[in-house]
Amino acid sequence: MNPRPTPGRMVRVGGLPLHVLSEGRGPVVVLSGGLGMAWFDWDAVAALLVPHRTVVRFDRPGLGLSAPVGAPAGLAGEADRIAALLEALGHRAPATVVGHSLAGFHAEAFARLHPARCAGLVLVDGSIEEDPRPRLPRAVRAAWAQGAAGVLSAAGLPRLLGPAARRLITRAGTVRRHPHHRWVRAGYRTSRVLRACALENAGYPYQAADLVALRRHRPMPAVPVAVLAAYDGSESARELRWLERQRALAGTLGGRFTVAAPAGHLVMADAPAAVARAVLDLR
Repeated sequence: MNPRPTPGRMVRVGGLPLHVLSEGRGPVVVLSGGLGMAWFDWDAVAALLVPHRTVVRFDRPGLGLSAPVGAPAGLAGEADRIAALLEALGHRAPATVVGHSLAGFHAEAFARLHPARCAGLVLVDGSIEEDPRPRLPRAVRAAWAQGAAGVLSAAGLPRLLGPAARRLITRAGTVRRHPHHRWVRAGYRTSRVLRACALENAGYPYQAADLVALRRHRPMPAVPVAVLAAYDGSESARELRWLERQRALAGTLGGRFTVAAPAGHLVMADAPAAVARAVLDLR
């Protein structure tokens, strides 16, 4: 059985019921997680921000507790979803958007496509693709992902292995030990979440390419930007190269570059105070 009570509420955005949790008072901050992430991944960050901000967390279609995804959204669709969510919640003033990993693409696109709605950006170990070149038509890759998810679901793998796979991903993306969240089992044992993850993964290279194109003809608004990079403390060439790429992203966006250490890719779990500080210090 699912844990009770269910946090948040369902809000219809673009005709689709999305699970949304809004807490606190003051300027609005939207927290959006990476590929396959859910609202509860931001629990520790939200707890630090709620005394100072209105904190909005939502699950993209198919993820967390949101309704199943229909067709995969493109980059502009994800940016429009954030704007429509703010509208549905009655937030008319500009909002700060915090995007982790893949959602860093969405946050930046939101700023470029909806400049009047954006008060600032915080990119938390955001995805970076300097020269993305998808090799297959978008529809072909999406169809393959849906087919693969259907086969795995028919075999019962989400129910058998979904929560365990999610726990392994969390362990690989963190440098600290974290207790298992009580809502992992409720969501990650469903074919709904598996399908959403497969479609997000399939859409990744196209969203990366769309962002590169968007940068050429839609300028960044004059809003503060913070790029927060994860660093696990090692001196490996891979880790150091990642920090340099994140620093370059900050330069491209005219933002401030900071490092969260020690932290894995799931910075919000390993270093929630660093994420909260990046938001509160945004000027």
